[in-house]
Order: sequence, then structure tokens, then C-alpha cells
Amino acid sequence: MSEPRAVDQSLSVAIDATSLLGQQTGVGIFTRELLGALALRDDLDLSAFAVSWRTRQHLASMVPPGVSTEQRAMPARPLHAAWSRVDFPKAESFLGAVDVLHGTNFTVPPSATAGRVVTVHDLTCVRYPELCQPATLRYPRLIARALRRGAIVHTPTVFIAEEVREHFKAPRESVVAVHSGVPSLPAADPTALREGIDLSRPYVLAVGTAEPRKDLPGLVAAFSAVATALPDLQLILAGPPGWGSEALEQAIAASTARDSIVTTGYVDGPALAALLERASVLAYPSIYEGFGFPPLQAMAAGVPVVVTRAGALVETVGDACLSVSIGDVDGLAAAIIAAVSDEAVRTILTTAGHARVADFTWDRTAEGLVDVYRRAAAR
Repeated sequence: MSEPRAVDQSLSVAIDATSLLGQQTGVGIFTRELLGALALRDDLDLSAFAVSWRTRQHLASMVPPGVSTEQRAMPARPLHAAWSRVDFPKAESFLGAVDVLHGTNFTVPPSATAGRVVTVHDLTCVRYPELCQPATLRYPRLIARALRRGAIVHTPTVFIAEEVREHFKAPRESVVAVHSGVPSLPAADPTALREGIDLSRPYVLAVGTAEPRKDLPGLVAAFSAVATALPDLQLILAGPPGWGSEALEQAIAASTARDSIVTTGYVDGPALAALLERASVLAYPSIYEGFGFPPLQAMAAGVPVVVTRAGALVETVGDACLSVSIGDVDGLAAAIIAAVSDEAVRTILTTAGHARVADFTWDRTAEGLVDVYRRAAAR
């Protein structure tokens, strides 16, 4: 990463980087990439904080040069419980005075004087509460409280911005869509993968936590038909276990193609780059999405993409992929077969994918969010 430019302290911004601690999935990736882009600007005095009692000391090694991590300990459970009911304790008690607080994961601490921005990545907690863990179900109350107290809601897509305005009856000016960029990846290193993963054999790749919203069991069902038509093909499922792991394991056990299905567990960095680089196609069969990083990463790697028309995915991927209806197992299988075996289709998709990802850069994300920060500070 490049060294940051000299800081102009005209606007001090504190960003919740708790999601950088532990395995980084969607929110962590967003926070990591945003901090990297913001740290290169000369119009911010940037700091990062973690709502954590013990692990906050690890944050300093995870943020870009020039980003301060000075803070008092912030115990997560009692603070989140308090902030869902009252505007106390104030963030300044832990962080000192800043112009703007940015909560990157559905909640932003109350403040004494700082303007507040909260990122709402999606509204799964509202649209599909049955797919959520109990902790996630508190988000609507936190979002509503932030809006009532004057916070600006940032969303990664226009689709989610409209959902937030509609559900929370929020004024248009209080909800701002700023697209995320395409997450960067280091050089590919297949040796970073665990033993037994064969990248010499062609494969369909899926990337995501094993949670119900990702509908990985539906992909497993579709792959049974794919494997009948293309018996040399594997399905590689890359992502950490989650609250949908049991259903996924049952689907794999019941599949006629189970011997060609591989799970990798959590992958990132060189290992994820290696999986993307050699994939025949990326399949992303979600039930609902607020943005969708893996399809754009696959497009950047020159890999054809198949998605469901779920939530904001249509806005994110445009027409640079093959898309099917949510839950259409037969349609998903047919699209995967076409994306793997039809060279004309593959050429069209890879060309369109490269063009599509050019629209999503973290510099643009940072520029858009700095405008939001200035609005929040003015409030």
C-alpha cells in the first residue's frame, strides 16, 4: 500500500473497524478497502476504533499507515445493549473529540458533538428475518434510532437506499448511496490452500459464508444436473461455516455429485486469488444481496459469472453476467453449463466483466463518502 499523503486536519473522522478483527467477510472487506482509500487523502485526519474489550490492541497492525487507533476499551455487549435504548455513553468518552463518526456495520455510537454516518449494507433483517441470527435482528431498531437522532445512512447501492427510505420512512436526503469498489487481491498462491484441493481439474466456484441467504444448497442441487452434463467438473465452495452449514452438509450428502463437491473453509488473500484465477465460472445464487463483492472480483479476474437476480445484484453486475431467477435450480444449472462450455458466451462475459469492474473503484467510494462526512459534520 502506498504511504499516505500529509494530513490536512480540516475534518477528523473516526471509523468503526471492529470488523477487521477476525475473519474478514463482506463488512470487513468493505472497511479494509475504505480505510485504505481514505488514508491516501490529504483532507482527513483519520482514526479507526474497535468496539471490543480485549482484541482492540490488534487493530493497529490492521490499518494503513497514518491511521490512529488510540482509544479507551469499548466492551461490545454492554455498549450495544445500551445504544439500542439510550444515547449513552457517548463515543467521545472513548475516542476523544472528532468531527464525524462512521459506523461501518449497521450501527453508529451516539455522540456529543460529532456528525454521524452509518452504513447499512442490506436489509436482510427486515426482508428475510427468518434467515438471520438473533444479533442481526436488532439492526432495525439501531438504524431507526440513528435516523431519528440525525445520522446519515450510507448504502452501497441505490437499491438498498430506496429500501431504507421506504421501510424507515426516512427523508431522501438522510440516505445516500455510494457504490463500493472491487476488493483488491494479492498475487495468487495455490499453496495457501489446504491439501487435497485440486485446481488442475475444472471447477465452478462459489464464495460466501454458509448462511441461508446465500442458498448454497440450491447451488448444490443445480450442480447435480451440471455434473451429469460435464462430469469432469467440480464444485468448490469457499467460505467459512455459518448458521446454514447444517443444511449445506445435508444437501451435499444427498447430491448425486457429492464426490465432486469440495469445501475449503474460510479463504482470503493469496488462496482466494488462486481459486478465482483458475475457476471456470463463479456461481452466486443468493436469495438477497446488498452489493456482492465476489462477482466483481471474478469479473476482474476474467472469470464468467452466473448470478440470481437477487436484491441489488442487478445494479452491481449489470448485464455482464448470466442471471436467473431466485430459486430456479434448472435455470441455474443451464446457465452454468453455458458459461463453462460455450466459448462464445465465455468471451462475451469476460469482455463485459472487465468493462463492468472499471466502474467500481475505491477512490470513487472514498470521494463519495467524504462528501457524506462533510454533510454529517455540517449537521
